[in-house]
Amino acid sequence: MSDKPSVAVVLAGCGNRDGSEIHEATLTLLAIHRHGADYHCYAPDRNQTHVISHLTGQEMAERRHVLTEAARIARGRIRPLTAFDAGAHDALIFPGGFGAAMNLCDYAEKGKAGQPLPEVAQAIAAMRAANKPIGALCIAPVVLAPAIPGVTLTIGNDEKVAADLEAMGARHQKSGPDGVVVDRNLRVVTTPCYMFDDIRLDTLADSIDRLVAAVLELAATHN
Repeated sequence: MSDKPSVAVVLAGCGNRDGSEIHEATLTLLAIHRHGADYHCYAPDRNQTHVISHLTGQEMAERRHVLTEAARIARGRIRPLTAFDAGAHDALIFPGGFGAAMNLCDYAEKGKAGQPLPEVAQAIAAMRAANKPIGALCIAPVVLAPAIPGVTLTIGNDEKVAADLEAMGARHQKSGPDGVVVDRNLRVVTTPCYMFDDIRLDTLADSIDRLVAAVLELAATHN
């Protein structure tokens, strides 16, 4: 067994409009390796809520499967989220992309009344019970807010989403494109990423690298 820290990465499909944002997911995996850890990918074993054309932005009349689509990013090395074992991992990270709001929770449909899927809620609860850190990028804090009362999060400066997070019971901290917010008490790290549409790829990479570093720092102080 490897003695490197293990980070579970939960994907929500493939593509920023209806799955995991590919840049965010890939840069997360890269940062995990660059910081000397290993990653293991998971995704819900269910159909997507919607399928969106990434060319036109319009909904498409077809079905796609979250786990199957996420396997594109993970190069096939992925497991259903129902197989998640908090004891096998030191940290948990959720990349963004609107699939996080569609396929990991029902925020896209219900807004501030949204809740994470049962298997997502179980993974979060298991990590919290073990006092292990959680990271979330871009829109993915909407997955955490209803599951971790009082947590401090950032999605940047989007006033509507920030208000929804606070209605869910979280505290929102405004930040710029490169902001990384660490809630040390609840062991949660967030960064806005493509909540800023015009963020440069190098800025995106830097902020994700700092998020992963902060998550692994918290993991090293696990008790």
